[in-house]
Amino acid sequence: MKRIISVLMMAAGLVLSGACSDDFLELYPKTSVTSGTFFRTADHFDQALMGAYAQLRTLPGNGLCMDEMRSDNAFFTYYAGDRGSVEAMEQSPQFLDDETTGRQISSRYNGVYAGIARANTILDRLDASELSDAEKSKVKAEALFLRAFFYFDLVTHWGGVPLMLHEVTSAEDAFVAKSSAEEVYDQIIADVSEAITLGIPVAATFPQSGRATAGAAKVLRAYACMSKPAREYAKAEQDLLDVTRMNYALEEDYADVYSPNNKNGKESIFEIQYLDGDGGQHNDLTWRQIPKCSNNDLLMGVNANNYGGMGGWSVPTQEMIDSYEAGDLRLSASIAVAEGTLNGEQFFFERLAEPLGYTLPEGKAYRYFVKKYYHPPYTFALRTGDNFPLYRYGGALLLLADCLVEQGTTAEALPYLNAVRQRAGLPALASATKQNVSDEMRHELAFENHRWTDLVRTGQAISVMTEHGKRMKSLYGWILDGAYNVTQERLIFAFQVRELEINANLVQNPGYGN
Repeated sequence: MKRIISVLMMAAGLVLSGACSDDFLELYPKTSVTSGTFFRTADHFDQALMGAYAQLRTLPGNGLCMDEMRSDNAFFTYYAGDRGSVEAMEQSPQFLDDETTGRQISSRYNGVYAGIARANTILDRLDASELSDAEKSKVKAEALFLRAFFYFDLVTHWGGVPLMLHEVTSAEDAFVAKSSAEEVYDQIIADVSEAITLGIPVAATFPQSGRATAGAAKVLRAYACMSKPAREYAKAEQDLLDVTRMNYALEEDYADVYSPNNKNGKESIFEIQYLDGDGGQHNDLTWRQIPKCSNNDLLMGVNANNYGGMGGWSVPTQEMIDSYEAGDLRLSASIAVAEGTLNGEQFFFERLAEPLGYTLPEGKAYRYFVKKYYHPPYTFALRTGDNFPLYRYGGALLLLADCLVEQGTTAEALPYLNAVRQRAGLPALASATKQNVSDEMRHELAFENHRWTDLVRTGQAISVMTEHGKRMKSLYGWILDGAYNVTQERLIFAFQVRELEINANLVQNPGYGN
């Protein structure tokens, strides 16, 4: 894990970078690394891979708005001071987003394509390198997996997108029409299948390095087979069964999955790597999820101004809290209550409380917040070192149960469903159904940015979110009448105006402006 993190910053500054800086105007000594002298050695390609991995870090923060808050799991705390540019973050959760919404949607789109560009450069330059055939196979497998992962993120959020499979060396290469969703899924499956054939390694010891493994590749291919327009459940089943025969296992304690002391542990299949500190490799997710708070040093160990754009996002809904079964140990591991007082809109924290059976004392105020990634005291304001889970063994077991239910083999699904429930302290179920598997996935993977895409994949998004919208409008009179108009077109996002302006070949998704 230290290796994968240690070179991320170095790699991000290479020619692979998708960002611009005044530094590029400076003249460097001829001994410096350039695109002409790079991509030669195994170390060069390892650094380049780290640059591609680095783009995974664009996903968790943007996913707050586009995944978790887009679902019935979470909302946000309305704050009058956010009526400026931060107001755009409130549009996606209410299905008011469009081609002009801005930062989160465009940041995710551009960040993911930067990852694809870095993977493409690696793949195109690999043959001419000094690497041995075995080294080339290892690098190629990893780069193909990352490209497939990034395209899966794109297709599940935008549908058909421009399919870029080579390093961009001209304007003609850069501005292409979007491919169909079917074509994108075909490419995802082709890439990840080749990565598996090339021998992407099985996780053998824990903690892992943080790099992609055969387990992650099998889960990704299973998700693709279960999400594409023409579903292939039998193929997904085989991949997920293969994962159960690898070396993964459930942690005994659900909370241990998220402990900073247990990164890349036995339940982790693939997670985004972060380090605490001021080196630019940190995660700020916890600071976004805690309440906007005037004395957050009592909550976090170090004070930071988190009014404005930082705090009060991805707040668990009351309905989400009420949906946990009695005795579900995941509730207190996932959600906490910050109790305090209000002075206008200024919240002053006093104590932490459990959400189960919480009763608000007279004269007090409270805020729910996500507890999974909350591990104080922190040393650096607005920075934590918590990793973010992408694929977990608990989620893979439930995805397998879902896959089996879809094929009508519910008796075979039951042991996988009940294994996850047992760890959560819940009694075994007598049967597996589409609904109880979906409910289990909701609580097992809560606040891990899966709920929205799971609702879309299982065909529940329109019905569930329409009802959720009715509840939210009854609670908050400021929500506009046009909010939560959840239609088939709204199951994917709009291409932002900037993308349409710079790429004349890109056609807007149906239901949005041009």
